Amino acid sequence: MLSFWHILLLLLIVVILFGPSRLEQLGPSLGRAIRGFKDGLNGELEGDKKTPTRASTTDVNSQPENKI
Repeated sequence: MLSFWHILLLLLIVVILFGPSRLEQLGPSLGRAIRGFKDGLNGELEGDKKTPTRASTTDVNSQPENKI
């Protein structure tokens, strides 16, 4: 079980490794990453509800013409 002193020691090590200026940038970038992940999940779920459409109307088995 982590005690108060363990958590304090971990925070101190993180500040020493990254520095205070880097930690200021870490918060907003982490928030954007989580928000993007949530938006991606919501977009995927909304995309499942829509009916699939054909991407192309060309015949897959047709051979391209070789014009020289």
